[in-house]
Amino acid sequence: MVEKTGPAGYAADVIITVFVFVAAFICIIPIWHVLMSSISDGFSLLSHKGLTILPVGKITLNGYKMIFSDSNVITGYLNTIFYVVATVGCGFLLNVVGGYALSRDTKLTKFFSFFLLITMLFNGGLIPAYMIFDMLHLTGSRWAIVLTEATMAVNILIGAAAFRSVPKETVESATIDGCGHTRLMLQIMFPQCKSLFMITVLNSFVGSWNSWLTASIYVAGDRSKWPIQLIINELVSANRNFLETQNPNYDRNLIQYAVIIAATLPIIVAFPFFQKQLEAGVIRGAVKE
Repeated sequence: MVEKTGPAGYAADVIITVFVFVAAFICIIPIWHVLMSSISDGFSLLSHKGLTILPVGKITLNGYKMIFSDSNVITGYLNTIFYVVATVGCGFLLNVVGGYALSRDTKLTKFFSFFLLITMLFNGGLIPAYMIFDMLHLTGSRWAIVLTEATMAVNILIGAAAFRSVPKETVESATIDGCGHTRLMLQIMFPQCKSLFMITVLNSFVGSWNSWLTASIYVAGDRSKWPIQLIINELVSANRNFLETQNPNYDRNLIQYAVIIAATLPIIVAFPFFQKQLEAGVIRGAVKE
């Protein structure tokens, strides 16, 4: 049956289109401003006011040349890639195993769910965590960063919700056929809810890529282990007073914009690979039997 769209429907379409356009503009314009500023002329950009819709002055890539001429930036990228891969991998394993255990109907399910919920609201703080890693001789090690950020309570709860979304009839049938916990978790249940786990992967990926505080605590004295975000923080801080020098290099004004693009671009490139799985997860979560 085909129904014609009335005036109210057209009005709703217009309102939704305008709202989406405004929301997209608000999201895109900041990164566009930074991108255009990063390829502008450094001296001309100093006197420019307002948004940078087009490059100011002569187009130049000197800002990017300056940051990538620093060998620490390349090292920071390699360290960040290691941290991201290790954190996402460890976190994914913990989320799957922890989520499966929490999704089973046992006497301790409510207790551990409440325990995880409490850790989302309260935590011991940095000092107790540092003391524990120090006792384990992990301070100064890359694994202190990985283990600190491997997973969060909310990701385990999302994993538990993902496993609970699998129909009980499927679980009961597999159990009757003799499936153990490992096969039930990996071969029967996980393929049916893996799209929901992509949310935890994306959370871990973004969180690990943007992390710098943990590294500034556990590997502060070893620059060879710094992630890119900590390197960028140092570059921006060192570049803040470049105008106070006798012969200022105005291209240094571009560094603050170039480093933002350099740090954000991998996230922008990676997100489309998660979009299909995220959409599938949203649809699965909205369907009820």
